[in-house]
Amino acid sequence: MATLNQMHRQGRPKLPPPKLGATFGCPLIKGAVIKNLIWKPKKPNSANRKCARVRLSNGKEVVCFIPGEGHSLQEHHVVLVQGGRTQDLPGVKLTIMRGKYDCTHVQKKK
Repeated sequence: MATLNQMHRQGRPKLPPPKLGATFGCPLIKGAVIKNLIWKPKKPNSANRKCARVRLSNGKEVVCFIPGEGHSLQEHHVVLVQGGRTQDLPGVKLTIMRGKYDCTHVQKKK
């Protein structure tokens, strides 16, 4: 335990900088699709989850989940990415926003 004199000389301890989230401090970030993926979820669930490997505008490559039924994403399409973890896919911490840029809205069922 430091004495009062030692604490006075050293000053207030510096706090570490806050950790940046999956979108690296931005609420939304633009990126380009590199590759479409189909991932299997963790143990109790058993569907095929549609994902995409995306190169973000800051140069990072991440895997993003594509929500909704059916999509028309291909390589080189531009998408808008938001934070949002998919709980049954390990390592997937971002979600593609539907209805922006080249990612179309979910089609209405007839």
